[in-house]
Amino acid sequence: MKYTRTFDFLNILDKEIIKNDILAAKEDGKWIKYSTHDYVENSNILSCGLIELGVKTGDRVITISNNRPEWNFIDMGLSQAGVIHVPIYPTIGAEDYRYIISHAEPKIIIVSDKNLYNKIKPLADEFSSIQNIYTFNKVEGAKNWKELYELGKQNFKKNIKKIEELKNSIKPDDILTIIYTSGTTGFPKGVMLTHNNIISQVKAISQIFNFNQTHRTLSFLPISHIFERTINYYFQSIGLSIYYAENMGTISENLKEVAPNVFITVPRLLEKVYDKIIAKGKDLQGIKRQIFFWSVNIGLKFDFQKKRGPLYNLKLRLANKLVFSKWREALGNRIDLIVAGGAALQPRLAKVFNAAQIPVVEGYGLTETSPVIAANRPPKTGDLMIGTVGPALPGIKIKIDEDGEILCKGPNVMKGYYKSPEITIEVIDKDGWLHTGDVGVIINKRYLKITDRKKEIFKLNSGKYIAPQTIENKLKESFFIEQAMVIGENEKFASALISPNFSFLHDWCARYKIHYRDNEELIVIPEVITRFQREVNTINSSLGLYEQIKRFRLVYEEWSPQTGELSPTLKLKRNFISDRYKDVIKEIYTLSKKSNDSGFIPKITNGIKSGVNGIKKIKIRIN
Repeated sequence: MKYTRTFDFLNILDKEIIKNDILAAKEDGKWIKYSTHDYVENSNILSCGLIELGVKTGDRVITISNNRPEWNFIDMGLSQAGVIHVPIYPTIGAEDYRYIISHAEPKIIIVSDKNLYNKIKPLADEFSSIQNIYTFNKVEGAKNWKELYELGKQNFKKNIKKIEELKNSIKPDDILTIIYTSGTTGFPKGVMLTHNNIISQVKAISQIFNFNQTHRTLSFLPISHIFERTINYYFQSIGLSIYYAENMGTISENLKEVAPNVFITVPRLLEKVYDKIIAKGKDLQGIKRQIFFWSVNIGLKFDFQKKRGPLYNLKLRLANKLVFSKWREALGNRIDLIVAGGAALQPRLAKVFNAAQIPVVEGYGLTETSPVIAANRPPKTGDLMIGTVGPALPGIKIKIDEDGEILCKGPNVMKGYYKSPEITIEVIDKDGWLHTGDVGVIINKRYLKITDRKKEIFKLNSGKYIAPQTIENKLKESFFIEQAMVIGENEKFASALISPNFSFLHDWCARYKIHYRDNEELIVIPEVITRFQREVNTINSSLGLYEQIKRFRLVYEEWSPQTGELSPTLKLKRNFISDRYKDVIKEIYTLSKKSNDSGFIPKITNGIKSGVNGIKKIKIRIN
């Protein structure tokens, strides 16, 4: 069936696909499933309720919610009525909420729970444009989304013809949604995406993936993010069942229950899965421990681009039987594909998971490109290269500008930034090329490799350029390092702020009987500093001399979107971090001007512990 707008997927579900679990979520310990009929009916009823409230074509409605079937009912209900959906992350700060509400001027806001209602209600009261606030969960004193549903039900016969007229009037180039970028610098910008932007992505993805209505997925990345949302549309277009995880803490349990064929993730979650697997391996004893790490080392040598000899293949089959089969079991034992995006995937993870017959591929894109620009194809096709984000999607053009910036052109490129035409023309040039802000190269005339963010590359006072993201990704390969930010613009050398992987660090300390009161005390312990210096030295050995991290500081804070250091998509908010630790950064480089000493500096500043090239006179054996 032909589709040109997102709500056309409902026609496919209504007429071509009949199943009882197109959407599902867990409530009170039980999976509640919605059939294709339920989905279509609920969406139509909500459309009728919206126009009964007086919401008109072009109006904006904000949702702030976790992933749930009801989000889809609202989303389709809005799109059928020509109303622009503005989904927002449930984890951003009050100032960002205030800015987006002010900028988008919504008529209605729908939030998921009591905590969000209590956070949003005072802000909403500041704006006269907001007529109603609804909640998905029952919240005392708040209107529930079912009131909107009942309103639509009562007026269904009167309004359903109006909905059909509205649907017929909506063009593929009409705005479907405004998505506010996470705002790693300054206030977020409203990206206007059309029906055609999304539909072009769904059609392109359909050409490279081979799923159908017999498959299922577990959805846990925020559906307010365009990556998860677009893939959800693709799944709906083919009738694939979407099960929504309860929360981020129940993913492991939900994976076993749902046994998905495919899911979407960010590299950091895969890193955490891998870290937990390795931690369990270290708890093994004797021959079991030896077999475990022998298998991991076999997996780390895996590469699609290199010919594998019969001896290696024999070892790999043995590793799969003895060790990797248990990894697959933990993920539900039915995984055909995991797609990672949003940040760089460490090659070692791609190697070991693919060796373990857990197919992992990396893709790349921006909110402004709806979002996928390039993606490695499933391993069965042979069209992928570990360490790259793969070839361009069908129908999308990529070129590398003279300064190395990646440019993109195609039907996926946004209509523009809401209320900001002057910023739009800075990003989309007169020939229609969108300037991504990312720097990269094309390998073998086909595979795109991202090397850094254009705006994040900085120059040392020697004139040498530093690509911080590349170094940060190498640092995060260490089990000890959760997050890192490389600094040093206009300085003599590069340094780093490091937020440790405290879970792993605590286990390490327990193994070596290192005692501490809390994380603030932990990061000043000499043995800990020594261990992190070893990690940094290892990374430095793979870097050019001018790229090497000459000094680092451990912080006792864990960086997260909630505390402000990371965006909702787990990207570093560099301005925020630089401002938060400005005294520490100043101390690093003030010290370098006073002394040429490159040894250990026993100084504590606001919970930050110094670490540099080598600590002497520490007589303790650390593995």
